[in-house]
Amino acid sequence: MIFGASGDLAKRKLLPALYNLHVQKLIPDNTKIVGTSRSEIDDEGFRAQIKEAILEHSRIELEEKSWPSLAEDIHYIPGDVTDEGSMQKLRTILSDMDDQHGTGGNRVWYMALLPQFFGNTAETIARNGMLDTSGWHRLVIEKPFGFDLASATELSATIGAHFSEDQIFRIDHYLGKETVQNLLVFRFANAIFEPIWNRRHIDNVQITVAEDLGIENRGAFYERVGALRDVGQNHLLQLLALITMEPPVSWDAESIRNEKVKILSSVRRWSVRDCETTIARGQYEGYRDEKDVDPSSSVETFVAMKLLIDNWRWADVPFYVRTGKALAAKETEIVINFKRVPHLLFSKTDVEELEPNRLIIRIQPNEGFTLTFGTKVPGPQVNVRTVDMDFDYENEFGSGTPEAYERLLLDAMNGDATLFTRADEILEAWEIVDPILSFWSGGGRPGRYEKGSWGPDAANELPRQDGNRWAKR
Repeated sequence: MIFGASGDLAKRKLLPALYNLHVQKLIPDNTKIVGTSRSEIDDEGFRAQIKEAILEHSRIELEEKSWPSLAEDIHYIPGDVTDEGSMQKLRTILSDMDDQHGTGGNRVWYMALLPQFFGNTAETIARNGMLDTSGWHRLVIEKPFGFDLASATELSATIGAHFSEDQIFRIDHYLGKETVQNLLVFRFANAIFEPIWNRRHIDNVQITVAEDLGIENRGAFYERVGALRDVGQNHLLQLLALITMEPPVSWDAESIRNEKVKILSSVRRWSVRDCETTIARGQYEGYRDEKDVDPSSSVETFVAMKLLIDNWRWADVPFYVRTGKALAAKETEIVINFKRVPHLLFSKTDVEELEPNRLIIRIQPNEGFTLTFGTKVPGPQVNVRTVDMDFDYENEFGSGTPEAYERLLLDAMNGDATLFTRADEILEAWEIVDPILSFWSGGGRPGRYEKGSWGPDAANELPRQDGNRWAKR
């Protein structure tokens, strides 16, 4: 059941993902897909929109032989979640499907809506008796979950009044990417890395989530959210948790999420005064001219943070994280910078010229890993140069890697919450971010930066204060 079914998310991600799962026979034949929104279209009009979306966005080409069997399972009900009559009609139709098609009262409720409607929609589902079935119920919620700690706490209470924690699936599509999932396998299935995965061997860590495009006609949304809420509070901190958490006791949802909560609770909370030297924000030139953007807007399109983790493994290791729009490239990567060798034996090579060992984890595009190390340059002199050793997902496994939403939708249907965030994770993340929002509320404008750059000059100062620099700048 998709609320907001005529929106961009449903067309570009959800419905193509459901089609791909259908083609691969990963969902039951009697699965029904029901969409609702305020758009006044009928079943056939909705199916035509979905077919067009699949043709444009699906990684698996539309097969005319498989499309009809899916199309007959797709339905659309125009209506507004605030209208009781529409919701009662929806309840009746869903109940009829249980009786006629054997769906068993099982429901995945997907909120492809603006965040301000999450709480009201959850209440509407419950108030209209749509939870009164003999099957299971799973509520999938898109980010951002709240706009600060107070609103996230309130939203948790509102939704928690009707859905138990094991029924709530807070989705972060980055966690559905193969390389992100492989972070844990990479760390805990390879004995060569875990012994050096600590403060004694790692100098600093950098996480970049960069977009080369601007806000792309999402001015109204971005004016409410900004880069910190849109990516910093969720994607960046989730990636941070996965590369720094302790080994879980087992490979199950609760064990993994327990360790993520522990590490997020160890991230140092900056005071408002600390933010002056640990946080940088920017706004790309031309943002104020975008559609639906306030001409005097101070909303950030870029944010960089220096974070510290106060535990035995990571004490004093700086973590530099950044995200932004209209940057030099579209890429998400994690760079692990190891410490320099204490003494270089080779007189023909300057220790400052030889780069320290570096592990680069590429999440998008070109998913894979790169390890840099020093090697002798051929010739009579003992000169050392940095070289790369690469692992590329596509070369190794082919190009048929599932999209993130395929994995996450399938996990939600199966009740596997491993790749979804728990309520206490969300609140810990907001505790980290809240002082930054308070600092910015004091006024001022983000530093300007040119489109196609790596952000404002202030972002370079964060690592420079520690004698470091961004891997890409």
